[in-house]
Amino acid sequence: MTRRCGEESAPGEAAHALNRACLCRTLDEAALKLALERELDGDALLGERPHLFSNVAVFVSRPEIETMNEVVAAIESLTRRPAYIAAALAWAAPIARHDHGPRGVLMGYDFHLGPDGPALIEVNTNAGGAFLNAALARAQRICCEEAQIAPASAEQFEDAFLAMIEAEWRAQGHAGSPTSIAIVDDDPSAQFLYPEFLLAARALGRHGVKNVVADARDLEFDDGQLSAHGQVFDLVYNRLVDFSLAEAAHAPLRAAYESGAAVVTPNPRVHALFADKRNLTLMSDAALLGSWDVPEADIAALGAIPMTRRVTPENGPGFWAERKHWFFKPAHGYGGKAAYRGDKITQRVWSDILAGDYVAQRFTPPGARSIVFDGVRQDRKVDVRLYTYDAKIVLAAARLYQGQTTNFRTPGGGFAPVFVI
Repeated sequence: MTRRCGEESAPGEAAHALNRACLCRTLDEAALKLALERELDGDALLGERPHLFSNVAVFVSRPEIETMNEVVAAIESLTRRPAYIAAALAWAAPIARHDHGPRGVLMGYDFHLGPDGPALIEVNTNAGGAFLNAALARAQRICCEEAQIAPASAEQFEDAFLAMIEAEWRAQGHAGSPTSIAIVDDDPSAQFLYPEFLLAARALGRHGVKNVVADARDLEFDDGQLSAHGQVFDLVYNRLVDFSLAEAAHAPLRAAYESGAAVVTPNPRVHALFADKRNLTLMSDAALLGSWDVPEADIAALGAIPMTRRVTPENGPGFWAERKHWFFKPAHGYGGKAAYRGDKITQRVWSDILAGDYVAQRFTPPGARSIVFDGVRQDRKVDVRLYTYDAKIVLAAARLYQGQTTNFRTPGGGFAPVFVI
C-alpha cells in the first residue's frame, strides 16, 4: 500500500519538495542483494563497494523528464548536421573521421535539476552504471502513490540493450545479429564498475550470444579478425577511456575499428561528436547554432546547456577574476577527474588549467536530496543521468554524493532510482 508523500502542487514543485521531505527508504536491500548475488556468483564484489547504492529514490517531475528528452533529441539531431560535424571533427583525433554507422550504445546525458529546470552538464559515451541501475530499479518499493519508476520499465532494460546491440550491428551494414561480443576495458576486473560488465555478459548469454569480458591488452588483430585467446569477436562493447584508441596497447582494437572488421560501440567518432567537452562550446552558442540554420525549437532546447567556453591564456585573466561563477573541466576528461569548481581552485591548480586544454562552464549547482544517515538528517548532492540510444531514453537514474563531483565514496550516496511525479 503506497501513500501520499506530498501536498497537492505543480509536478516540479512536488518533486523538489519530496526530495527534501520524503525520507522513505525505498530500497528492498534483501531483494537487491539476492538478485545480484545470483548474477555475480556471490557478494564479494558488492562488499568491496559499500557506497555503490543509495537506499532512497530521487523524485523528478514528468515535465522535467520531457525537457531532458528534448535536450537529448536536439543534441542527437545536431550531431547529424554537416556544419556541426565539421566543427567537432576539426579538433578531434583523425581516427574520428572513420564513420561506419553506429551511434553508440548506452549514451549518458547528465543533468543538474534546479529552480530554472534541468541543466545539461555533460554527455558521456561509455556511461557506466546502466545494468546496475536496472537491477536497483527492480528492487524498489514505491513509497508514494504519485510516483513511478522512470522513464521506461527496468524490466525491459535487458531487451532494450540487446536491441541496441543489434541496431549497431545493422548500422554497420551487417545482416542478422552478432554472434560473438567482447566487453572490453583495461584490466576489467580491477575497474570499479566491473560488476556491471558481468551483468552485461550474463544478459548477452541469456540471449544466446557468445561473449567474454576481455582485457583490451589481450586483443589481437590478424587476417582481418579481432580475437583474444583464440576467440574471434565481431562486435566490441567498448568501455575504454582511451577515447581515440591512441595508446599502443590498443593498436589491435584501433586497427579493427579503422578497417571496419569489427563493430566497435561506442567508438572514437561517437565520442568526438558527442562527448568531447569542447563540443559544449558549440552546443551552448545560440548565435552559432542559428548561423547553421538549426531549428529554433532545438536552439531553445539546447539553452539548457550552461554557457561553456574554452580557456586560453588570452581569456584566462577574465576567468580567474570571475572563477567562482565557473566550473572548469578538461576537454578529454571523464568521471569528474581533474575537474574543479572555480571557487575551490588554487593558484597552482589554475596554472595547470591554463597549461592544459580546459573548458569553463557556467556553474550550475546540483540538486539536493535529504536522507537519514546514522540517525541524522543530512543532505546529499544529486544529479540525474539519462541512458539513451539513438535519442531514445532507455533508463533514468540518479547519483547522490558529496564533494565537487560525483563519486562512490559518500556514505548514504551512490546510484539511486528516479521516481517520476
